Amino acid sequence: MGFLKNLKFWHRDSSYLPSVDENLVSTELLEEEFSGDGRELRDHGSGKALYQSGEGRVFLLGLLLSVVFVVLITYSLAIDIKAGQTLLLAFVAHTLGGRAAGIGLCIAFEFSTWVTIAYNMFLEILIVCYCYSLFVFSFKNYLNCKWLTIASKNAEKQALKHKNVVARYGWLGIFAFVMIPLPITGPAAGSIIAYFLKFSIKRNFAAVFSGTLASIVIWTFFFDYLDRHIAIFKYVVVGALLIVFIYYFKTLKRWFTQEIEE
Repeated sequence: MGFLKNLKFWHRDSSYLPSVDENLVSTELLEEEFSGDGRELRDHGSGKALYQSGEGRVFLLGLLLSVVFVVLITYSLAIDIKAGQTLLLAFVAHTLGGRAAGIGLCIAFEFSTWVTIAYNMFLEILIVCYCYSLFVFSFKNYLNCKWLTIASKNAEKQALKHKNVVARYGWLGIFAFVMIPLPITGPAAGSIIAYFLKFSIKRNFAAVFSGTLASIVIWTFFFDYLDRHIAIFKYVVVGALLIVFIYYFKTLKRWFTQEIEE
């Protein structure tokens, strides 16, 4: 958390009016404002440490959940290597192919309904914490990373495409957008749209995670039904996952390397 403390939101007091001399401030003085290679920023007014902001706390929650995830995977591999491997593969499938891929893998390898729901919900929260916080950091120019900037611009363009439609229904619009199983309608995209609609973080995540939970429950019972009635369900899921990996890996790579067209 140390490096987060050094990142600041800087807000000048409304009473602060720059003088003529300050308007003619030299480049050298500006460089001094960012001394220590960016490790120190000087405050002209009131400031708030980044880790105290909403997105900063979301990022910290993501870090905490990452520790929980590592402990969970390590423990699972130690007591049941097959279960641990399935959990790890479900994470990869979930990240690249979305919740349906992760849920289908869990069901195919005989995880119980409620374990499948709980684990995939955990993964969604983990992923959203990072996607939302890193997007806001980049959008507000607190992070200067080429691939993250490109990804943030692409996410912004996609979110703005759906913003007006979702805005008509407010909270329920975000809920439905996240719940509907269509491409680019996941919780990460939903949280970014809600950000542009100026939802508070609590309201944003309440809508996003409610819709996510509803979707996960529907997918889980759907796949459970197929598993009980289709003998080759496991092989179908594995084959579909291979296709998903190949397709989405290329898509994900483009998402971070080139901006999508308007």
